[in-house]
Amino acid sequence: MSTVDVAQRAREFEVPFDLRDNLALLLVLPGLFFFLSFVAIPLAYLVVLSFTDATLSTMFRDAPGLWGSWFGEAEFIGFENYVELLTDTQFWRSFGITWLFVATSVVLKVFLGVGIALVLTHEWVRGKRFMRALVILPMGLPAIFTITVWRGVFSSAQFGLANQLLLALGFDPVAWLSRRWMAFISYNITEMWLAYPFMVIITVSALQNVSTELHEAAMVDGAGFLSRFVHVTLPSIKRPVMFASILTAAASFQQFLIPFVFNRGGPARANELIILYGYREAFEFRAFGEGAAIMLTAVFFIGIFMLIAATKGRLAEGAHE
Repeated sequence: MSTVDVAQRAREFEVPFDLRDNLALLLVLPGLFFFLSFVAIPLAYLVVLSFTDATLSTMFRDAPGLWGSWFGEAEFIGFENYVELLTDTQFWRSFGITWLFVATSVVLKVFLGVGIALVLTHEWVRGKRFMRALVILPMGLPAIFTITVWRGVFSSAQFGLANQLLLALGFDPVAWLSRRWMAFISYNITEMWLAYPFMVIITVSALQNVSTELHEAAMVDGAGFLSRFVHVTLPSIKRPVMFASILTAAASFQQFLIPFVFNRGGPARANELIILYGYREAFEFRAFGEGAAIMLTAVFFIGIFMLIAATKGRLAEGAHE
């Protein structure tokens, strides 16, 4: 068959009538397929799994029927996993330390991000483009690489960089990862390093839109730098910074790699963030049903947090326009 014949047949081909009417549905189908495959079906499976007593000894045994093909010999136990969870002291410890980590890390990220953004947008600073590229460099590095480097920095050995700094300042070295609150501080510093580039990008964009006329009017009225920052700059960048803070707070709530790589939430599970807690229950202690209940509880609380934050922060205003 010649090329001319192929072109002629392509011109004569007509899309069937039914296909043209349902073209929109056909375009949606690939996305729908991937959503069902990677989000909806795994989530539904997790929900059902949380209502079972699935463990390593029951989950992977052959059992008859559709239930047996999915859950082995695991039995449906209703809300028993959730009831046990709410009476588990380790759950409440993980829950509390997770929210404390979210609060402290977000404050650090906001202060560092806004501070660097103010420097990068100041008129006296030269080489702003180069400095901005340098500042966002951590975003290009794999998180596991960065966290492993920070683990070396906070090594409890005397040659650890943090301990070298303490020795240079005249202090004794610290067992960073063996003491609860020192390990918690190291988590916060690492989380701040991972997330500050995002805060800087959002804040720099907001600062560039602050009206220069307002600043000039305030200067004419005799306002100093601090007064202009409080009464002109902060109100102008408040919404973007709040938006970035809510997103980074959600990321901090889901933090898993830092405690896992540093000391597995230690010492003695004292710093076990809730996602790590669920992971260990499921894959180290083989309590799959309880692990699923922990993860769904975490999803519930972060969903409530995002809803309240978006509503109180009025972040969805204008979305219907």
